[in-house]
Amino acid sequence: MTEQSQTDTVPTSESRSATAATPRTRNARARFSDGNQRQILGLLAVLVILIAVGSFTTDSFFEVSNLVLLLSQASIIGVLSIGMTFVIISGGIDLSVGAIIALASVWATTGATQEFGLWGMLFTAVVVAGACGLINGVLIAYGGLVSLIVTIAGLASYRGMATLISGGQPQVVRVDGFGAIATTEFLGIPLLVYMFATTVILGWLLLNRTTFGRHVFAVGGNAEAARLAGIDVRRTRTIVFVLSGLCCAVAAIMLTARTATGASTHGNLYELDAIAAVILGGTLLSGGRGTLIGSILGVVVFTTVNNIFVLNNLSTPIQQIAKGVIIVIAVLLQRRANKESAG
Repeated sequence: MTEQSQTDTVPTSESRSATAATPRTRNARARFSDGNQRQILGLLAVLVILIAVGSFTTDSFFEVSNLVLLLSQASIIGVLSIGMTFVIISGGIDLSVGAIIALASVWATTGATQEFGLWGMLFTAVVVAGACGLINGVLIAYGGLVSLIVTIAGLASYRGMATLISGGQPQVVRVDGFGAIATTEFLGIPLLVYMFATTVILGWLLLNRTTFGRHVFAVGGNAEAARLAGIDVRRTRTIVFVLSGLCCAVAAIMLTARTATGASTHGNLYELDAIAAVILGGTLLSGGRGTLIGSILGVVVFTTVNNIFVLNNLSTPIQQIAKGVIIVIAVLLQRRANKESAG
């Protein structure tokens, strides 16, 4: 991963190219497009197979209640995966997202916060999670620290703060209207799914239709070349982690509404699910390449696997083993695709 701190002040003549990706990055993205399409088609094929397996192994797979549950579960991890996709494309990693969810949910459900009502709780969750993302980003981009180390430290400290604030006990939501976030439906589809879809649309537009999105790809592909092209590498990296924190805020609101509690145990191991989905979707751990559509399909595939295992009463350890196998296969396929594109 490209973690070293870069000096971002460049001559005026170079700053004119700040809105353009480097030639190397453009060529890499062009080579990746075909492999990316194959990855998405492959995920769609896997999803079709999983749906067939689910329908044959249990009669309840296509029940409305199960499909609604599946969509709701996919929505929470899916929102996290949006932010994680930005982080990994930029050449970083964020292992603190689950702990940020816990801290945001606990802080938003304290007695003092709930006195400010629904909007006070929502505002608190956004500010707390965004601040955590900002701290991560500043330490990484301006402190010159490795994202793996910073976010591992965040994983421990943010969850520790959540436990300290809550006393290790779940905090019940008593504000009218907050639970409606999880129970409201439009046309039979939960509001959580609409929140997820909105996040996907905004994330896709930001990544694929803005100068900032091009900068994210360029920084992940080659940070030094991006700096020489006039891109503010440190600012880009900082914003990416703030975006990850804001996605954690949305996920924390969704999870707190579903459970009607804020707890220090919320989001446990969610970072692994988000990273696994992003990798499965074709985003390279080395940075510079990736797609939100692939990440979303990765989320749906993992959620469907979990759902099938639960419906068939398979144990949690077996689910974890299956996830691990899927991740290894996804990485091996990535390496093979990289060798083919390089050849």
